[in-house]
Amino acid sequence: MITSMTGYGKTVTQTSSHKITIEIRTLNSKNIDLNMRMPSDYRGKELEIRKLIASLLKRGKIDFSLHVESTDSSNVEALDPDKLASYIQQLKQVPGTDSVDDATLLQIASGFTDIFASGSHEVSKDDLQKVLDLASQCLQEVQSFRTQEGKVLESDFNERIQNIQNLLHQILSEDVTRLADVRSRLEKAVIDLKEKVDENRFEQELIYYLEKYDITEEKVRLENHLKYFLETMNAPESQGKKLAFISQEIGREINTIGSKANHAAMQQLVVQMKDELEKIKEQLLNVL
Repeated sequence: MITSMTGYGKTVTQTSSHKITIEIRTLNSKNIDLNMRMPSDYRGKELEIRKLIASLLKRGKIDFSLHVESTDSSNVEALDPDKLASYIQQLKQVPGTDSVDDATLLQIASGFTDIFASGSHEVSKDDLQKVLDLASQCLQEVQSFRTQEGKVLESDFNERIQNIQNLLHQILSEDVTRLADVRSRLEKAVIDLKEKVDENRFEQELIYYLEKYDITEEKVRLENHLKYFLETMNAPESQGKKLAFISQEIGREINTIGSKANHAAMQQLVVQMKDELEKIKEQLLNVL
């Protein structure tokens, strides 16, 4: 089953005094890259939340945001008037603010978050547990989003692997007459030289030359790699890194076929196979 690293989830809950919102966005990354934004009061639970996220999402660039909004009117933060006045005085000293009125300066200074009296607020165990439960719900939404995106990727991979298989069949059709044509060209070249040659020696050299251009082994290995790619893609767990390794082996066989082709029509088909494989590799960067 293919799982994408692109995901999104948002969950909201209301406690007796706060509205809690959690939002998670994920993108592709080679490893887990977790960025967390949360109020300082909840930093004590950061490690536990990190472990929860890492255990479920495993890999990707993850942005976690926890927003806590007080809905209790008795719990309003106190304004620090001295700090606000200090900011206004400092703004007046900035060059070019001579013509700015006090109301505008007050509006600017009010945007600084530390104008409220500092002090941490004790978070209850119930509120902390609600944050963890809400984070779990949000992670499930992200997982569902990743699964849906994975189905789209899976459909695309199936189509492109089938395209490569079809192109390989066309190459094998061209290959039926290719070696015979090469043999005819070499024999004609010898005749045109009007030189007498040892027939047995010529036949041995010709067989050696034609064997160098035989693609039977590459064909078998490529078919096996394509089959293995599909099997890995349908495994119970998403295995993006393994699929990337298999795609490298697919590319190696396609390149070898191209180097041995010595045939314009076959080389054109090889270019098309490479194009399909490049599109697979681009999408694999987003597979978990």
